[in-house]
Amino acid sequence: MSNTGGRRRPPTIHDVAREAGVSRGTVSRVLNGGHYVSPAAQEAVNAAIRRTGYVVNRHARSLITGRSDSVGFLLTEPQEKFFEDPNFNILLRGCTQALAAHDIPLLLMLAGTEDERRRITRYITSGHVDGVLLVSSHSGNPVAEELSEAGVPLVACGKPIGLGSKISYVAADDRDGARDMTRHLLSLGRRRIGTVTGPLDTPGGVERLAGYKEVLTESGIEVDDDLIVSGDYSRLSGERGAERLLAQVPDLDAVFVASDLMARGVLTTLERAGRRVPEDVAVGGFDDSPAALASSPELTTMRQPFDRISAEMVRVLLAQIGGEDTAAVILPTELVKREST
Repeated sequence: MSNTGGRRRPPTIHDVAREAGVSRGTVSRVLNGGHYVSPAAQEAVNAAIRRTGYVVNRHARSLITGRSDSVGFLLTEPQEKFFEDPNFNILLRGCTQALAAHDIPLLLMLAGTEDERRRITRYITSGHVDGVLLVSSHSGNPVAEELSEAGVPLVACGKPIGLGSKISYVAADDRDGARDMTRHLLSLGRRRIGTVTGPLDTPGGVERLAGYKEVLTESGIEVDDDLIVSGDYSRLSGERGAERLLAQVPDLDAVFVASDLMARGVLTTLERAGRRVPEDVAVGGFDDSPAALASSPELTTMRQPFDRISAEMVRVLLAQIGGEDTAAVILPTELVKREST
């Protein structure tokens, strides 16, 4: 009987683990030489491989093909975002330095379009890297799930939306950071506090908006939809977001902006409108990136521990390459007060 219903998905490491009745980490250790695996578990995994027809690819680090001894830094954003947003360069530098301590090179991969995503996914699953550090994965972007299903060790920067515990991730505490910034603005006596959110199909965008709303509600202030506009982390979206806020809420007296780069755009719009910062409108950002110090006035912001995020992403990925299961790490943020509040 011919298969006319479409090509069947090839078996993955998850299928082998299910068939053998062991964890994915145990299967990975068998594929990588059988260290710390009992003879019974090793036989169960080998039998499951035969039954499922699982084919060991290079990325599995098997004894047959070995490791590629490299790691991919995959940014699922358009190329211009990589050059505009300083956070990506900070993360790339930190991950490169952390991997250098293990003598492992890092390959930069940009996949901002559907075609680029398909090509890079094929490249990765063909075994050209041992694992992937994934940055800026929007919900609906299937790359994280595709790589995970293919058995590629993977760690995301930020909690991937909708994937639960399938994917390892390292994140700053976005919600708590947003709560701290909103409390700070309230402590200054500001009550008409707007926000320019990050993309609401990303974890940072969702969590920072949630923290802002929670503090207003706890303080007895009604959440006003006119005070909430969305951005995409670019400076231009900050400018346009501030224009909408001023049009919708002329008595605006503070803005929490979900990234420093967008906050610079907000400051530009406020200056054009003749609003003084912080006298008329206090402005708080998020990241403590170089954009915060390049702003005029210098920006009050929430510091993300980028060095720790990079180091933890590398640590978790290397552990996963070595056969450990998925892990989640959440790191605290810190309020940095400067001239804009």
